[in-house]
Amino acid sequence: MTKKIILITGASSGFGRLTAEALACAGHTVYASMRDVAGRNAANAAAMAAIEGLDLRPIELDVQSEASAEAAVTKIVAESGRIDVLVHNAGHMMFGPAESFTPEQFAQQYDVNVLGTQRVNRAALPVMRAAKQGLLVWVSSSSSAGGTPPYLSPYFAAKAAMDALAVQYARELSRWGIETTIVVPGAFTKGTNHFAHSGSPADAARLAEYEAGPYQGFGAQIQEAFAAIVPDDADVSGVAERIVEVVDMPFGQRPFRVHYDPSEDGADVGFAVLDRVRAEMLHRVGMSDLLKPAILA
Repeated sequence: MTKKIILITGASSGFGRLTAEALACAGHTVYASMRDVAGRNAANAAAMAAIEGLDLRPIELDVQSEASAEAAVTKIVAESGRIDVLVHNAGHMMFGPAESFTPEQFAQQYDVNVLGTQRVNRAALPVMRAAKQGLLVWVSSSSSAGGTPPYLSPYFAAKAAMDALAVQYARELSRWGIETTIVVPGAFTKGTNHFAHSGSPADAARLAEYEAGPYQGFGAQIQEAFAAIVPDDADVSGVAERIVEVVDMPFGQRPFRVHYDPSEDGADVGFAVLDRVRAEMLHRVGMSDLLKPAILA
C-alpha cells in the first residue's frame, strides 16, 4: 500500500469523520476539512488531531467559499507537496414539503452539495492534473436512482445534480490520468446527523397548509417508514470501509461506482442501467478511452 495524501470535505461528523479516521487508520495522511476549526468545530478538530498513531490533520475549509478552498489546497501542497485523493463528502439535508422551501433555501442546498464540489475541484484539480495521476471519490446518494421518500426534495435534487456532475468530470479528467469512483450510500436513519441537523422550511404558512390538510402528520409517517426499511444492524461505517478499499486499490482497477445500501432501495439496479447507457454512447462515438483513466505518470 502506497501512503497517499488525502483531502476530504465535511469531515467533522457522519460519513466524513468516519472516513477520515478510517483512511488515517489505513496509513494515509488525511486532511480532514471542516468549517470553523477554531470555533464551533474546535472540539471535533482537537479530538481528531489527538488520536495517537494517525496522520490525521484537521484543516479549515468552507465549501461555500472559493477563497477558503484555495487556502486549504495551498496549505496542503505547502506541507505535503501534492494531493493524491480528493473525497467529496460535504453535504446538508433539508426535510419538509418542497413547496414550503423558499427558492433561496433550494439555492443554499445546491450551493453546499453541488457548487461546493466545484469550488474544491477548481482549487485542487490543477495540482492533481500537474501530477498526471489521482483519484476523485464522490459520496453520492442512492436516491438518485433508487426508491425515494417524499419531503426530501431539496436534498435529493442536489444529490442528483452532484452525481451527474461527477459522471461528467470522470470523462473530462480521464485523459489527465485522474480516476473517479462514485460511492453510493443508501438510507441511514442512525449513525449520522443528517436528520438531526436537517434544515426546515422557511415558509411556515405553506408548511402549515400541508400539515392541516391531507398530509397531516406525513413528516413523522415518512421518517417511521424510512427507519423501518433500514436493518437494525445497518452500520454507517460500511461507507467508510468501502472508501478505504477503493483508495487502496491499484490505479486503473477501481470501480466507477460502489454501492453500500443495507435497505436495498434498488439504486444498484438503476445506476447499472444508467451507467451502461452512458458508456454505450461513448463506445458509439469512438470515445471509449474516456471510460478508463490514462496512465501518464
